[in-house]
Amino acid sequence: MKDLTQGSIRRHILEMAAPLAAGMMVQMLYFLVDLYFVARLGDAALAGVSTAGNIMFLILGLTTMLGAGTVALIAHAVGRKDPADANLIFNQSLVLAVICALVTLAVGYGFGGRYMHSVGADAATTARGIEYLLWYTPGLAMQFALVAMSSALRGTGIVKPAMVVQMLTVVLNIILAPVLIAGWGTGYAMGVAGAGLASSLAIAVGVIMLAVYFVKLEKYVHFSWALARPHLGTWKRLLLIGLPAGGEFALVFVYMGVIYWIIKQFGAAAQAGFGIGTRVMQAIFLPAMAIAFAVAPIAGQNFGARQIARVHETFRSAALLGAVVMLTLTLLAQWRPQWLISAFTTEADVTAVGVDFLRIISWNFVASGFVFTCSSLFQGLGNTLPSLLSTGTRLISFVLPAIWLSTQPGFRLEHVWYLSVATVALQAVVSYFMARDQLRRRAPLPA
Repeated sequence: MKDLTQGSIRRHILEMAAPLAAGMMVQMLYFLVDLYFVARLGDAALAGVSTAGNIMFLILGLTTMLGAGTVALIAHAVGRKDPADANLIFNQSLVLAVICALVTLAVGYGFGGRYMHSVGADAATTARGIEYLLWYTPGLAMQFALVAMSSALRGTGIVKPAMVVQMLTVVLNIILAPVLIAGWGTGYAMGVAGAGLASSLAIAVGVIMLAVYFVKLEKYVHFSWALARPHLGTWKRLLLIGLPAGGEFALVFVYMGVIYWIIKQFGAAAQAGFGIGTRVMQAIFLPAMAIAFAVAPIAGQNFGARQIARVHETFRSAALLGAVVMLTLTLLAQWRPQWLISAFTTEADVTAVGVDFLRIISWNFVASGFVFTCSSLFQGLGNTLPSLLSTGTRLISFVLPAIWLSTQPGFRLEHVWYLSVATVALQAVVSYFMARDQLRRRAPLPA
């Protein structure tokens, strides 16, 4: 356990963000390697994997539901110096992880095909997406155990073990991707199925490694069969924080699904270009997300210890650092977006879509970074409903106008990207006022 209620706030943010960023950079490398090999299989394969990969936002919603509650409540317990409650929260989060994993397997294999038929641009895209999901669904299910253990550590102020495990699993995934996708060394190329299998195998290894760490090394929170008996009161505490945070990503899944549905009229090349642009954008976001993720445990521990001034300082410092990082990345995306896109495809029409997407969408990078910081603050304060309301504002302001625009003469893809920039800016404004309100209500500074 690391006490985050003492010492420099900025130092704590940077110390936590540095290993998180390192792990995320390796994760970014995996995204790009995976994207590189899948792109070599053609537009249909790339569009299919990208469209199917949108389900990851739904899984992120469920894992965030679990992780947000775990981080916040364990951080509060650490701030109160209450290890008994921290251990109860940890073991109950593992029980919920098992339940969520079983639901993911049932829904993934039961409804994944229907989802792909609804958003696939053509039969080949749909077939590749279904093939990818068949092998990737087990990995999605195992994400819950990984998130539960990582979130427990983050709540205690420890991020390095989870980061090391993440880096090793990503390295394994990078090694497996060319072997399974392209058949390097084996002569048997699985194609998109190999991409899904590589991810599932790497996640399985990560779960085993982190479980061994808890058994052998972790002392503050630990596995306990006695504490693993279902405790509905604790579930309620976890879900009161987690459900709104998870709902935030569920709305992002709807948001992305609407985009794929709207742009399928432009064909597989448009979906492929959007898929590349989205993956690159997600990779670009990782440094700012590392800074934002540090806010929840730092604010949470200080909130539990009732050191309110440090909660406010955490938010201000993280918002400033995140803005500097995202502004730098905006300039990069404006300067040479083609460098970031053309590395993954030689198709001129796919490249054109990806470059236009990245050049336009980069105008919301700073706003997106601020939204991440606000969401993490809400987790630290133990109330994630504002995050859900903020994302809901973005969804409502985007979906109906986007659907209307898609029916108008002269509709172009650029209209969707510009609308997205406007709605993210609106979401940032809403998040700002909600953050001010939550700080005033839950963590008011003394007069």
